[in-house]
Amino acid sequence: MTHRLSRLAFLASSLAVLAFVSAAGALAAPPKEIRIDWATYNPVSLVLKEQGLLEAEFAKDGTTIRWVQSAGSNKALEFLNAGSLDFGSAAGAAALIGKVNGNPIKSVYVFSRPEWTALVTQANSPIKTVADLKGQRVAVTRGTDPHIFLVRALADAGLSEKDVKLVLLQHPDGRTALERGDVVAWAGLDPLMAAAEIETGARLFYRKPEANTWGILNVREAFAAEQPETVARVLAVYDRARIWAVSHPAELKAMLVAVMKLPDAVVARQLERTDMSNGQIGAAQAKTIIEAGKALQAAGVLAADVDVTAVTNAMIDPSFAAKLAR
Repeated sequence: MTHRLSRLAFLASSLAVLAFVSAAGALAAPPKEIRIDWATYNPVSLVLKEQGLLEAEFAKDGTTIRWVQSAGSNKALEFLNAGSLDFGSAAGAAALIGKVNGNPIKSVYVFSRPEWTALVTQANSPIKTVADLKGQRVAVTRGTDPHIFLVRALADAGLSEKDVKLVLLQHPDGRTALERGDVVAWAGLDPLMAAAEIETGARLFYRKPEANTWGILNVREAFAAEQPETVARVLAVYDRARIWAVSHPAELKAMLVAVMKLPDAVVARQLERTDMSNGQIGAAQAKTIIEAGKALQAAGVLAADVDVTAVTNAMIDPSFAAKLAR
């Protein structure tokens, strides 16, 4: 009897293990669809999209790649929060604000270190310094790196958002508002900022490259937990696209010109300000994001009781990118 019970116990245990393995295998199966964004502020995403690299990688799994355009970090983060994107491109500081506000994301990869934002005014504008913006109308896209850049610039000049009249517009509309004279300044974003410089002589009257946070790829926490192998595969392909972009500058520029319908000189100006030499995410990015977060706390944009360091460290997950070839 004891021997029979032992055999039954062994059989039950084996069945439980098989059930667990089967369930784990089901969880690990590639998804039917991967939803990922492309953005003009993320040249690597355009390489991925135009060359069909993700489609080729996941073809054997029958996985569909669905591309969604992000007009700015705020839109990418909104899509991630709503579950309509699995991967989204955003500036590091914008991702931090999203995380503080409950957006369930992990930052897993760096697509660029850009100087993609500055404060812009018209060629003949009397605006010379940030202090000149007091009482003036300024176009900005809330929740993006240009917005955060503006807040920090105002704080450095002893001002706050209350000292200016913010006109909340998406980036393309912000440029248009500046050119029509509806605002005296615009917190710009490349390539629109580069286009304004080249095409209308717009002036970048306040620049601070170190205050531009890194361009990072974010993934929904639930997707990363359920599909860790898929995340790793996506990043491996992303990194191939980044390396291609770095080693083929002329081809990259031509691709961006064709896709964005912008003049060669505009795209060249954007790429001059875009460093794509690193895909790893970790301490360097965390430091920049934490500095931005503390500046936003000082400006009253983030609550004083937010532990910016803890939130940033919880948001950044270097484990996926660390597996990539260096």
